[in-house]
Amino acid sequence: MADRKETRGASRVPLRKKDKKVEAKVESVPEEDKGQEKEKAAEQPVQAEGEKPEENGVAPEGAAASGENGEFKVEPMELPPFEIIEGERINPFFFKFQFKNVEYSSGRNKTFLCFLVDSQARNGEVKRGYLEDEHAGTHAEEAFFQQVLPEYDSALRYTVTWYVSSSPCPACAAKLVEILQARKTLRLTIFSARLFMWEEPEGQVGLKALAAAGCKLRMMKPTDFSYTWDTFVDNEDQKFVPWEDCKENYEYYQEKLADILQ
Repeated sequence: MADRKETRGASRVPLRKKDKKVEAKVESVPEEDKGQEKEKAAEQPVQAEGEKPEENGVAPEGAAASGENGEFKVEPMELPPFEIIEGERINPFFFKFQFKNVEYSSGRNKTFLCFLVDSQARNGEVKRGYLEDEHAGTHAEEAFFQQVLPEYDSALRYTVTWYVSSSPCPACAAKLVEILQARKTLRLTIFSARLFMWEEPEGQVGLKALAAAGCKLRMMKPTDFSYTWDTFVDNEDQKFVPWEDCKENYEYYQEKLADILQ
């Protein structure tokens, strides 16, 4: 199996500017004052190299200003909250990277969720599209019921099918269980490219709870990747070519999922 280093969360660390060094002007000091300066220096706390100076015992919050010592402090950058992206077609590069069914998801900090919704309404329309998130805010699974299917009519039967880059995390699994218990006429099937936290007890508990709530859990096999490519990817009429070990990795995950759900 490829890519064995796992990254479970998304984080962005803003670059910090190095402190601006200013050469102090050397001035001659009379001999009688040197002793006094040494005594004053001994009373001052020693500052470690690279350590921020403190004011009144509390480190400043990084206001961008030049102090008397000529040092430049940079105010920490505040990143905007991550947003859920909704669309109809995925970039083919993103699909091939995010849906690749490697054993561990190194560098793959997003969840891509492709959906089909058949509510058996009179117009017979089937909703389709995809959601994209980053593991730092609302996840795609929860966002689906906020943005795509916020309303529920108990008189209708809903058939919802997801093709996701990785299976739901334990927190999302718990929320999905609540939704399925509240929406009795909704049937959810989840095809996952990879299993998320399948080695952890909480991850296994979440998958078992989903299955017990009536959710059908499946791993994506090569034909499912091909279907998703044709249906949800801006492929410019290019045929899907499975990556190396695609079938072998599917069989690996399928065995793990069967062991968890037995």
